[in-house]
Amino acid sequence: MGSKRVALIVNLGSPDSTETKDVKKYLDEFLMDERVIDLPYWKRALLVKGIILNFRPKKSAKAYQKIWWDEGSPLIVISKRLQQKAQALTDIPIYLGMRYGNPSINDTIQKIKDENPFLTEILLIPLYPHYAMSSYETVEVKVREAMPIIGHDVALTVMPPFYNSKAYIKLLSDKIGEHHPENYDQILFSYHGIPERHVRKTDPSGEHCLVEDDCCEKEHPCQAFCYRHQTFKMTDFVNANLQLPESKVQSSFQSRLGNDPWLQPFTDKRLESLPSEGVKKLMVVCPAFVSDCLETLEEIEMEGREEFLHNGGEEFKMVPCLNDDDEWAALLAQWITDFDPKKSLSEANTF
Repeated sequence: MGSKRVALIVNLGSPDSTETKDVKKYLDEFLMDERVIDLPYWKRALLVKGIILNFRPKKSAKAYQKIWWDEGSPLIVISKRLQQKAQALTDIPIYLGMRYGNPSINDTIQKIKDENPFLTEILLIPLYPHYAMSSYETVEVKVREAMPIIGHDVALTVMPPFYNSKAYIKLLSDKIGEHHPENYDQILFSYHGIPERHVRKTDPSGEHCLVEDDCCEKEHPCQAFCYRHQTFKMTDFVNANLQLPESKVQSSFQSRLGNDPWLQPFTDKRLESLPSEGVKKLMVVCPAFVSDCLETLEEIEMEGREEFLHNGGEEFKMVPCLNDDDEWAALLAQWITDFDPKKSLSEANTF
């Protein structure tokens, strides 16, 4: 008979294998997304298909080979484990889809339809703590485009970004605390970078974000969609729990692409310069990711570590993402069971 209400959790995705052809296919889908590279189609196609896909897949394939598990892509394996753990804690069916690659959103929606003929509601949870057009927004858009597959009217409820969820912040803080951040000279919160123009585009007012240097500190309705503001707030929220001196905590942005202005400071540049500033023992946290992936396991744990130590650092610690942590799975199951769209995550007692 199926269920009238189901949950759909969506993560970024991964190539099907480390073969160059599979990596090329994945990068094509990813980079041709107009919310990732927001250029007119012909310019995007010229850049991606004419330039990037001629050299990037081989290089990326080598990077994926460094972090690939026997079971497959770490991100996919971890996401499935999280789904299974959360499913054991709620009666509401939980489905897993990937924005790029497999299991695709379209295939997952088809599976939801086949298994739940009397479906009335889907609760969508993009597995991104912050709002950005190239992550949270593109997931919601893609799912809405796939909804006609269902064949009848079904309500789509989308859970907002959870960067300000009290329960999530407490959980994240506790997990960081287990690694004794007080014993390090600096804690670097490295968030995935985005172009500055993305921040401006997601400002409905068009007159606040990045207009002034302290725009993120001045309260404004656009901050419900501002990635930069939400990352800075998450750092503040976590440190309010950790209670470290502000001088020991900073935020940076990783994984930039191209020559356009991106959010700063850049993680790689900070890793190069921190040892000369007296930081010998460094802890890095990647709160934009709920699952370890290429950007954490290779870019930070491998390349970032080498950068920091090569430039005079002495100790480097990357805190793992929440991955399939039992408490994280329990919180996700609680969100799915109890979510009330009339209450914000920061206000609801259960969050």
